[in-house]
Amino acid sequence: MNPSKGLVGLRNVVVHIGALLLGVGLFAGAFPNQVFENGLPLLAWIAYVPVFWVVNRISVGVSFVWGALYGYAAYSVFNFWLTDFHPVAGLVVGIVYLVYFAFLFPLLKLAVMLFPQRGYVLQWLLWMGFEYLRTQGFLGYAYGITGYSQWRMIPIIQIADTFGVWGVSGLVAFPSAWLGAALKDGIFPNQAGPAGIFGEHIKRFFLRERVAAFIWIGALTGALIYGFTGQIDYAEAPARRIALVQHNTDPWLGGMVEYRKNYEILKRLSDEAMRQDPKPDIVVWSETAFIPRIFWHINYRGDPDSYILVKELMSYLEKQDIPFVIGNDDARKEPAKNPNPQEEFRVDYNAVMLIEQGKIVEQYRKLHLVPFTEYFPYKKELPKIYQELKKRKDIHLWEKGEDLTVFETKGLKFSSPICFEDTFGYLSRNFVRNGAELIVNLSNDAWSNSLPAQMQHLSMAVFRSVENRRSMVRSTASGQTCGIDPNGRIIAMAEPFAETQLTVQIPIVTLMSRYTKYGDFFPVLCIAASGILLILGIILGIIKNNKKGRQNEPA
Repeated sequence: MNPSKGLVGLRNVVVHIGALLLGVGLFAGAFPNQVFENGLPLLAWIAYVPVFWVVNRISVGVSFVWGALYGYAAYSVFNFWLTDFHPVAGLVVGIVYLVYFAFLFPLLKLAVMLFPQRGYVLQWLLWMGFEYLRTQGFLGYAYGITGYSQWRMIPIIQIADTFGVWGVSGLVAFPSAWLGAALKDGIFPNQAGPAGIFGEHIKRFFLRERVAAFIWIGALTGALIYGFTGQIDYAEAPARRIALVQHNTDPWLGGMVEYRKNYEILKRLSDEAMRQDPKPDIVVWSETAFIPRIFWHINYRGDPDSYILVKELMSYLEKQDIPFVIGNDDARKEPAKNPNPQEEFRVDYNAVMLIEQGKIVEQYRKLHLVPFTEYFPYKKELPKIYQELKKRKDIHLWEKGEDLTVFETKGLKFSSPICFEDTFGYLSRNFVRNGAELIVNLSNDAWSNSLPAQMQHLSMAVFRSVENRRSMVRSTASGQTCGIDPNGRIIAMAEPFAETQLTVQIPIVTLMSRYTKYGDFFPVLCIAASGILLILGIILGIIKNNKKGRQNEPA
C-alpha cells in the first residue's frame, strides 16, 4: 500500500467529517435552538452546501455511510429535546433519519454521475421530493423541513399560499445544491486565476451555470415582490375574541390530587379571561388539559374520584354563557374495536370537545397520531412491542378518529388540529376545505421542558395560517400560546412556562387560497421530475456505454 495514498485518504475522511459536522451546525442553527430562540434563518440558505459538497466528492459505494452519519448527527442535534421525553425517543428519530439519509445520499451521488454538468438540478429535485416523502405514512415527521426555518421572514413565506411550505424550501435549498457543485474541487485550486481568489474552475462553473442562477434570482425576486404586495389586508374583516388558557403544567403528571390542582388553575385563569371587557367569544383549554374522561365518567361512572371532579367541571361550565373548547380523552364503550370485556370494551380517543352550558355539543377525535407514543398500527404483526408500549405510563395509545370535524358556535366555524397535527399542511387544508374559518390548535409540549422544542413547533404552525389564509390560535399547556394572522404574523403571544391566559382579537378571513385548492402539487411535481430524470439518465448512460463498447471492438 502506498503510504501517501493512505494519508490522502485519511485526510479526505477527516475533511468530509468536518464538512458534514459543519452542515449539522448550520442546519440546527437555522431553526429555533438553545442559543438563538428564533433560529438564524439566513443559515438555511447555505446549510446544505457542505452536504452536497461531500456527496459530490465521495464514491457511490460509501455514500450510504456518509448519509447515515449526517442523518443521525443532524437530527440528534436538532431534536435534542426528544431525550427529555424519553431517551429512546431521541434514539428512534436518530435511527430513522440515519436510514433515510443512507438511502438519499446514493441517489444524490447518482444524480451527478448521470449528469456530470448539471446534476445539481436533479439533486435539488431529489431533496425536495425527500422532504415531502418523509412526512408521509406512519413515521411521517415534519420537523426540520427547510422552509420552516423562514417562519419569521414574513415576505418570503407568503408564497406558501400557493406552493405550501415546499415552495419556500425550494427557494432556500437551491443555493446549497448550486454552490455544492461549484465548490466540488475546492475554493483554492492548484492554478489560481490572476483576477481573484477563486480558481478558474469556479469561474467557469459560474459562467456555465449562470442561467440556473438567474432563474433562481428571478424566482426569489418574484417571491419577495409577492411577499410585500400580496399580504392579506384584513382591516375590514370581522374579528373574534378568543381566550387561550395556559396552565403551565404537564396535566398527565401525578394522580387525582394533581388533576384537581390543575383543574383549579384552569378554572381560575378562565375566570380571569371572562372578567375582561369585552368578554371573549370562546375559551380554549389545551390538549388533554383536563385528564379525567368527561364522557366516560358522565355515562359510565367509573372511578368515584374522577366522577366527582368531572361533575364539578360540568357544574362550573353549566353556569357559563361562553362556549368552552377543551382537550380531553374521549373514552367510549365500543366492543367492535375493543372486544375485551375486562377492559370494559373501552376505546380512547385524543379529542377536543365543544361544551356549551355544561353539554358536549360536538367533539373532534385526533386523526394523525404520533407514532409509538400515541399510535402503533402493528399490534398483530409485532405484539410484543405493542404490549410493551401499552405498559408504559408515559405513553397513551389512542384510536384514530374518522371525521374532519368543523365546530360551529355563535356563528363561527372552526376546526381544532391537536398538537402534532398542525405540523402537517394537508390536515389544516382539509379542515378549511370542509368549511373551517379559523384554526384552533390545542397542544401540550410541556413534557419536552424545552423552549426550542416549543418554538420549533410554533414555526410550523405559522405556515398553516399562510397556506390557507386563515387565522390561527394556539392554546398550549406551557407555550407557545398565541394568535397568528392570515399572513403568518404573530399578533400576540403569552410568556412561556407561566400560568397565564391570553385573549387575542383575531381576524376572520374566509377566502380560498391556491394551496387550499390544489394542495401539495409542488413536491409531487418534484418527485415526478426526479423519477423521469433518473430513468432518462440511466437510459442515456446505457446507450453511451454501448456506443463506447462498439467503438472499442477490434475491426
